[in-house]
Amino acid sequence: MKKILCLATLLVAIAACTTEPPATAPTTNANNATATKPTAAISEADATTREKATWDALKRKDFDAFGNMTSTDYIEIGGDGVFDKAGIIAYLKDLSLTDATFTDWKLLPIDKDAYVVTYQTKLNATFKGAPMPAGPYRSSAAWVNRDGKWQVVYYQETLVQPGGAATGSPSPAAKTAASPAAKASASPAATTTAFTPGADAVANEQAVWAALRAKQFDQFANYLAPEMIEVEPEGVFAKAESVQGVSGVDFKNSTLSEFKTTKLDADAILVSYLVNMPTSKPSQQRHSSIWVNRNGKWLAIFHQGSPVEPPTTASTTAPKAAPTTK
Repeated sequence: MKKILCLATLLVAIAACTTEPPATAPTTNANNATATKPTAAISEADATTREKATWDALKRKDFDAFGNMTSTDYIEIGGDGVFDKAGIIAYLKDLSLTDATFTDWKLLPIDKDAYVVTYQTKLNATFKGAPMPAGPYRSSAAWVNRDGKWQVVYYQETLVQPGGAATGSPSPAAKTAASPAAKASASPAATTTAFTPGADAVANEQAVWAALRAKQFDQFANYLAPEMIEVEPEGVFAKAESVQGVSGVDFKNSTLSEFKTTKLDADAILVSYLVNMPTSKPSQQRHSSIWVNRNGKWLAIFHQGSPVEPPTTASTTAPKAAPTTK
C-alpha cells in the first residue's frame, strides 16, 4: 500500500513500451564480452496492449481483472517502502482514475520469459475524493510468463526531477561529462576482492557497492549488461551514462539494508534494498536491480532508485504504497 504519491505512479505501472537500444560502452570483463542480448520476450504492440488492459481495469474498478494480471509474489518499491500484493487492491477501491497519459516508453527484454517496461506518466485521479499528484513519474514494471500466463511481478515509481541535483544513488545525476576533479577522484582509493556474480543477487549487489566505495569504476562497469538501463529521478540512462555518472559521487560511507529478493524466473532475479548515504540529500533511497544469467554469466540488466520521501499530510489520507499496478 502506498501513499498518494506512490499510488499515483503505481498506477502508472501499466503503460506502453518501445525498444531500448543497447548501451555501447566497452567493458574489460569477459563477463560482459560474451553475453548476448536475448530476443524480445514480447512485441512492443503486445506489451502496450497488455499495459493498457490493466489501466482499463482500474478505470472500470474491475479489481478481479486487475488482480488476475498481478502475480501472487508481486513486489512494489517506492520512496515510502516495499510492499506486497495484498494491500493495494483494497486501497485502490478508494481510487477514481479519470485519465492517465504515458510517454517515453521503453521495452527492455530480460529473457524469453520476462521483460521490463519503463515510461513516464501523468494522472488525473482522486483518492477518497482528494486530488492526487499529477506527476510526471518514472515508472518501471517487470512482466513474467509463468506457465503460459503473463503477469506483472514488480513495479517501482520515482518522481521526475528534471535537471535535479544528484540523489547520491549509484546512477548518473546528469548526462554531462564529469569535471576534471571528479575524474581525478575516480582513481582507485582501495581495492576490492575479485568477485564473480552468481545466483545470489544480494551478494551481487553488495559487490557492486563495494566497487563503488573503492572507486573501482571499471569493475563496477563489468557487472553491468551491455544493454543495461537505469531509472532515476533525473532521467533514464544507458550503461555508459551510468558508469560516467557514478564517478562523481562519494559512496564511501554508504550502507545497505532491508534486502528482499524475488525470483522472476530460472534466469532472472530481482533484489531490492534500502541505501543510506549520509552525504546525500535525501540520505536514504530505495533501490532495486534485476540480475540475469546470460550464457552462465550473471549481469545487472536493470536498476532503479527512489529517494525516501518524508511523511506528509497527504500520506495520512492516501494508501501507503500498496503493491500492484497489474
